[in-house]
Amino acid sequence: MAPVAIQPLYTATATSHGGRNGRVRSDNGTIDMPLTMPKALGGPESAGSTNPEQLFAAGYSACFEGALRLVAGKMKKQIKDAHITAKVTIGKTQEGGFGLSVALHGKLEGVSQAEADELMHAAHKVCPYSLATQGNIDVKLSSEAA
Repeated sequence: MAPVAIQPLYTATATSHGGRNGRVRSDNGTIDMPLTMPKALGGPESAGSTNPEQLFAAGYSACFEGALRLVAGKMKKQIKDAHITAKVTIGKTQEGGFGLSVALHGKLEGVSQAEADELMHAAHKVCPYSLATQGNIDVKLSSEAA
C-alpha cells in the first residue's frame, strides 16, 4: 500500500537524546522530560520521567477522541462527554524483534452501547493515528456507554 499524500497543516517537532534513558524535548519546550526504561523492561523508571510508549499512548488517545467527536457530530450523535484510554504494549515479535499493540477504550456518556461501539469504529476509520498504524499494529477497540 502506497503512503497517503498529505497537504501539510502542522508539523510537530521533538528531539530525543540518549534513547530510552535520555531526554525528549519539543521544539517549543512544552515537552521537556527525562526518559527512563520502564521497570517491566528492566529499567529504573524514575519519578517524573516517561517513555516512548506513554508518549504514543497520550498522542493516540487525544487524536482518537478528536476523531470520535468529529464523527459523532457528522452522525448527529449527541455525546455528553467522552474519555479515551489508550494502552500501548511493547513486546517481542516472532522474528525476534520488538513490536507494539494498542487497546483503545472509550467511555462515552449520553449514547447507547450500540452507538458507543458504532462511534468507536467510525473514529477508527478517520483517526490519523489509526490510519498510520493500520496493517502494522494490532489495535483493539472497546467501549462502554455511561
